[in-house]
Amino acid sequence: MSIPREPRQIMINLMYLVLTAMLALNVSAEIINAFFKLRDGIDRTNVLLDNANAQVIKSMEKSVAIKTDYKALVPAAKEVQTITKAFVDYIEDVKVRFTVEAGGEYGEIANLDAMPPIKSTRDATKWGKAVKAKNKEIPTRFFVDGYDGPSSLAEHIEPEAPNIKAKIIETRQKLEAVLLKLSGNGNLGIKQEELNKIIDQLTLEIDTTNLGRKSWEQFNFNQMPVAACFPILAKMQNDAKTSEASIINYLAGKIGVIDIPFDNFVVVASPKKTFLLKGGQYEADIFLSAASSQAKVDISVNGQTLKTQGGKATYSATASGLGEQSYTAKITVKNPFNGKVETYTKTFSYEVGTQSQASVSADKMNVFYMGVDNPITIAAGGDFSQINATCTGCDMTKKSGGKYNVRVTSPGVAKVTVSAPDVPAQTFEFRIKRIPDPVAMLGPRNKKTMGTGEIKAHRGIRAALENFDFSAVCKIAGFEIARVPKKADAIVRMQTGTRFDGTSQNIINSARPGDVFYFSNIKAKCPGDRVPRPVNDLVIKIR
Repeated sequence: MSIPREPRQIMINLMYLVLTAMLALNVSAEIINAFFKLRDGIDRTNVLLDNANAQVIKSMEKSVAIKTDYKALVPAAKEVQTITKAFVDYIEDVKVRFTVEAGGEYGEIANLDAMPPIKSTRDATKWGKAVKAKNKEIPTRFFVDGYDGPSSLAEHIEPEAPNIKAKIIETRQKLEAVLLKLSGNGNLGIKQEELNKIIDQLTLEIDTTNLGRKSWEQFNFNQMPVAACFPILAKMQNDAKTSEASIINYLAGKIGVIDIPFDNFVVVASPKKTFLLKGGQYEADIFLSAASSQAKVDISVNGQTLKTQGGKATYSATASGLGEQSYTAKITVKNPFNGKVETYTKTFSYEVGTQSQASVSADKMNVFYMGVDNPITIAAGGDFSQINATCTGCDMTKKSGGKYNVRVTSPGVAKVTVSAPDVPAQTFEFRIKRIPDPVAMLGPRNKKTMGTGEIKAHRGIRAALENFDFSAVCKIAGFEIARVPKKADAIVRMQTGTRFDGTSQNIINSARPGDVFYFSNIKAKCPGDRVPRPVNDLVIKIR
């Protein structure tokens, strides 16, 4: 937007900018995340289409070695593949340039020299997403209006949407031309009405219906959030790949190579019982659904090979442990059509209880930790629904079967009392401890030396719980930072919180080779802590 000289026009422009900002704020985080999930889903579908199309062409090549009259169909299929790849690559380049305009994307590690540039964040839910995901002016400028002045992509002054529209029309025309070249070839058995039907089914097109008074460019991109543009572009790639699949499958069908391969195996277990008493025998039939007499099948459970007969095997094991138990079945089969070996796995579960004695087993260890969920398994008799369980010194929540979660808040001892019909009440004691001390780190691991660029890339100190089996997050409450230059006085300050504030970041950014940084008096607060606790110091020399 150029800067007008007239005060009234300046005021109008400022009001427009404020309105645009308000509109951007109204796009919720849930909607933004939904756009990126949609993009990722379409991208995964595109990969599957690529693999399927490549496999069909390979089958065509094998078939025409015997059916030589159909050889002309293979180069036609490959030409279709080349045409759509050029379109997909073009859209991919548009995505990259558009992401640059949207401030780059977030990632775990910053790389401003990448294309698009990556800005670091510890929030893994933002990785792979554009920085300015909610902005609506960037898509309007990039796709519809073009640029009035310099930008990070100054060479692309013209709007991109008209180019995309022209590319879609051009690509569709090329795909149609490949089909039309084959029309009238009696040896191939291709009829004009069949080609017309395939052409009508091509999904790569410019749909101008229901646009109202808007142009195609405006309808798709004007005032759309940045996040919404990525699934639109991915859908265009999907339309190209789907059109490619329609044509290639039609050509393959003329050769007669579309056989249904072994591509939908399901591992099935048929157990005699899903609940057993301790010491009982678990037995189940494991077999491969839709098995073929031509297929060589190998079946194993938890790495142990089973005897296979008629495409199935029987697995048996002595029940041990309490509560839900599981095992993983693996089936390996050689596809008789293409000789490819495929492996399929699935995990099955069953319940194990005791007949007349109550028991409580901690799923992690014989300790309850403060501030986190402590999973335990309780058994009493053969029916989990009849168990009566209470806890002194803790709060206990039932999940399913014999599974419970225990929460504790104060050090000491917790007592779990369990009873059931025909099972006398029994009490089990558990020690209560606070979460172990976390380890203060600058980055993913402790280092004694860093380069200037490396230390400047960090935005704060984190508290890592090493070798702790529970899901818990500790946070740094505050610390003292000291920079000791090689030939100058030390610079020292205290700050609160885990992320470097402005002053601390300036101290970090002034790092020079030979400096030593001291992070001391570090305090962290973990779940269950009433006050922060002191943790280890950090000493880092700048090389």
